[in-house]
Amino acid sequence: MAAKNLSLIVGAVALVACGSAFALKSDKNQATNIDAAYQKTVQSKTGTANDPNVTDLDGNVVITKGSIKMNSAHATINQTPSGTGANAGKIARVILTGKQAHMQQLHDGDCSLMTANADKIDYNPLTNLAELTGNVVVVQAGRGEFHGEHMIYNTDTGDMESGQVGSAQGRIHMVMEAKTEQAAPSASNCGYPEGAAPAAKPAAKSADEKKAGSN
Repeated sequence: MAAKNLSLIVGAVALVACGSAFALKSDKNQATNIDAAYQKTVQSKTGTANDPNVTDLDGNVVITKGSIKMNSAHATINQTPSGTGANAGKIARVILTGKQAHMQQLHDGDCSLMTANADKIDYNPLTNLAELTGNVVVVQAGRGEFHGEHMIYNTDTGDMESGQVGSAQGRIHMVMEAKTEQAAPSASNCGYPEGAAPAAKPAAKSADEKKAGSN
């Protein structure tokens, strides 16, 4: 089956590794950059993990973390207060809403692009899990695509989960692309298919030849 490399895009109910489509490992170690037209931050009242600092963002919100890029009309970010243990100061949740929220990430190895669109994206950087809800469309370049109402995506491993066995609600649709081995282009003829050379046009006669032929 060397000629066909079928890479799974989604598992029906269990998280399934998508072949070599592992998410870019360095993303989780990168700083989070945020751009928006407006922001409002409300500090934690108790300084506990259950009472995070909350930042609301509006107006073409763009959030990047390594190759991870998120974009939406509105976003809410929960940040763990300082002095609350190992996760102090870390972002615990990013909620993106809008029609539609967008998320993308590169994969290790081949640097192919995963793109996801949904009405709502709820991303937890501490667990590396993103929950996509509402008109979900996920495309993995060269591998396939997914359409459904709900998905869990792991930004660390690239694993995905959707659907429910025995349920007619929220059914999924997948397209798995087959990669076929391409024949190497010919070294000659600039890589174009070889073919018969066009017949050479006869050389134009000189004035003397034309005069001699008329005699």
